[in-house]
Amino acid sequence: MKKFAMLLLQAVVFLPALVFAQTKIYHITQTFHIKSGGGYDYTTVDSLSDNLYVSHGTQVNVLNKTTGDSIGVIKTDKDVHGIALVHELGKGYITNGGANSALVFDLKTNKVLGHVPTGMFADGIMYDTFSKKVVTCNGRGKNMTVIDPKTDQVVATIQLTGWPETATSDGKGKIYVNNAEKSEIDVIDATTFKVIHTWPLAPGKGPSGLAMDRATMRLFAGCDGNKLVVMDATNGNVITTLPIDDECDAVGFDVKLKTVYSSNGEGTLTIIKEESANKFVVAQVLKTEKGARTQAVDQLTHKIYLPTADFAPKDPKSFRPQSIPGTFRVLVVTP
Repeated sequence: MKKFAMLLLQAVVFLPALVFAQTKIYHITQTFHIKSGGGYDYTTVDSLSDNLYVSHGTQVNVLNKTTGDSIGVIKTDKDVHGIALVHELGKGYITNGGANSALVFDLKTNKVLGHVPTGMFADGIMYDTFSKKVVTCNGRGKNMTVIDPKTDQVVATIQLTGWPETATSDGKGKIYVNNAEKSEIDVIDATTFKVIHTWPLAPGKGPSGLAMDRATMRLFAGCDGNKLVVMDATNGNVITTLPIDDECDAVGFDVKLKTVYSSNGEGTLTIIKEESANKFVVAQVLKTEKGARTQAVDQLTHKIYLPTADFAPKDPKSFRPQSIPGTFRVLVVTP
């Protein structure tokens, strides 16, 4: 009996260590420095090449995603926000908010190929593999511009009721967009480009980042009030909410690791494990740096890239504090 009790005690002691060992622990393993000035927004990693595209002021810095070395710079006339890649046509697209347009560039040479007009203040951008169209989220226009990348012509404008932030798609004919102003998910038919559903995100408000698990049809919306909302993409039911930190501006999902990432400008990365379609747990809260609010997930290497900078004192009239020139950098997080 005494021997059995000792074995039981050892099992209890070592069980937490075993569980801990089976859970990936994330660390910041590299920092890529970019010395130019300007603000920043979205970052896009190319899982099919070595390229990392980083929006920065009025340009996109193209870095080697492994070493951080500069590959090139794509210059624009106005503020840059999002980057979408269309590999089958060898093109990339960059939203220029102040120019109300999307810049088109060559993926091999980074040469600017042209500009496509969008609605007012083009911000988020995505490539929908079902319709084979590039879609921009136009904040002030409260609409979305649909671009045919074969011709670089606008083929549709989707009018919404509020400010669209980030969009994603299920790859099967539905596009989902965070309507930040109305605190809802708008669902768009990717054939007609019409809104077919409007689903409230309550208790989530002011959604910004959005990602999706296409296998389980779950949407992950990073919201104000330190909440990440998990929604069933087939019917709009809210499955659960999870705690995140403040200033989430992007949400990522690693398809193979079944892991959701909320990048929080407060200075943390919330790492959420999807154990099943209806069960999610916060596995780790990694301390990053103040301002690291957006991200890109490499589906091949499983690294997460988070841009940030040092900041001057915030002007009460400004939306965000100004970054100090020469301090811009990209944090690389590795599981």
